[in-house]
Amino acid sequence: MRFNNVVLILLLLAIAGCGGNAKLPVAAGTGPEPVLPEPRNALIPLVNIARIARWEGAATPVAAEGLVVNAFAAGLDHPRWLYVLPNGDVLVAETNAQPKKPKGIVGRVEKMVMSRAGAGVPSADRISLLRDADGDGVAETKTVFLSGLTSPFGMSLIGNRLFVANTDGVVSFPYAGGETQITSAGTPLVALPAGENNRHWTKNIVASADGIYLYASVGSNSDHAENGIDNETGRAAIWQIDAGTGEHRVFASGLRNPVGMAFEPSTGVLWTAVNERDDLGGDLVPDYMTSVVDGGFYGWPYSYYGDHLDPRIKDQRPDLVATALTPDYALGPHTASLGLTFAEGQALGPAWSDGAFIGQHGSWNRKPRSGYKVIFVRFANGRPVGQPVDVLTGFLNEDGDAQGRPVGVIVDKAGSLLVADDAGNTIWRVSRAK
Repeated sequence: MRFNNVVLILLLLAIAGCGGNAKLPVAAGTGPEPVLPEPRNALIPLVNIARIARWEGAATPVAAEGLVVNAFAAGLDHPRWLYVLPNGDVLVAETNAQPKKPKGIVGRVEKMVMSRAGAGVPSADRISLLRDADGDGVAETKTVFLSGLTSPFGMSLIGNRLFVANTDGVVSFPYAGGETQITSAGTPLVALPAGENNRHWTKNIVASADGIYLYASVGSNSDHAENGIDNETGRAAIWQIDAGTGEHRVFASGLRNPVGMAFEPSTGVLWTAVNERDDLGGDLVPDYMTSVVDGGFYGWPYSYYGDHLDPRIKDQRPDLVATALTPDYALGPHTASLGLTFAEGQALGPAWSDGAFIGQHGSWNRKPRSGYKVIFVRFANGRPVGQPVDVLTGFLNEDGDAQGRPVGVIVDKAGSLLVADDAGNTIWRVSRAK
């Protein structure tokens, strides 16, 4: 019976509909006016995720001309998200989804796919502190800063309180500058939607400039609400949370999986990177980044990229679709654009001084694959312009295997770019070539 199940799984993968085969280049689904072809709904999703190969020897990603890259820290356990403290110490969330027993053939297929991608292993459930005391671009010390967490992800310091977004809620801890470990128990601030079925489990947080509010990203519990809209209460949204009381409200909705969030420096406007839906073809739907409007609705699950209806949704909401905002900038279909941070200063050079860095974790159901790199989108007057520029590539080797997969991106105290590579278990540092 086990042999027959394996054969069936392999057969399902082999006949996975060609709906994931792309007919257009990634660039067609990138920029302020992406091409949006007719959707192609495959009966069975195409599975084309890159097998994890890891970095060998002194291998590194490839930096853009004028930039260099080095390993800031290695030997981590699924490093996904980064935060820089005022003294320059770097916090890294080493985290993964809580594993659960697969159910049925679909569950076994999903487990096999995730295993191939290096996911599905137990979560380290900790935040580590990396310190580069001599400023040479390599962390000399690594300490366990916080442990016993629950799939932690986003981090934000307000005054002397460090807020951490676990998968099931935001907690805070007392923090004193320079300390390398926190042993105090966390104080719960607010619960976030989670539960056993917790598809988009990463919860990010950023603090407003005045420290009054936290903004928390809460991804959907499905691809396109196929399990019922009642299971999406409070999800596919960005919450505004009072950092003192925990009182909260939905700030923006219809965002399938908003992960990266950051405030654009010149305008102070909140932006987010959104991982869009699957199974409508290799050219749909583009991931995107967009400014976040208070009270704004961005379409999910009823429509995408404004008022383009998802043909799989039977109980449509034309009243909501009529209000759906069109995202500001497409980031390519299935690129899994997760990380988002804005440039700070001239440390990387004038070409990289005004714009957004995006970490693209990489596709799992598109041929050819998309993402698996870090890109830069230039801004002018607080708005994105032109086509993106590659910052860090080479995550896929010549065999198409993933040596690494970029997730979180952040600018360190010296102005260099740090990239969390959760498959390569490394934090990369991108700096200006001398």
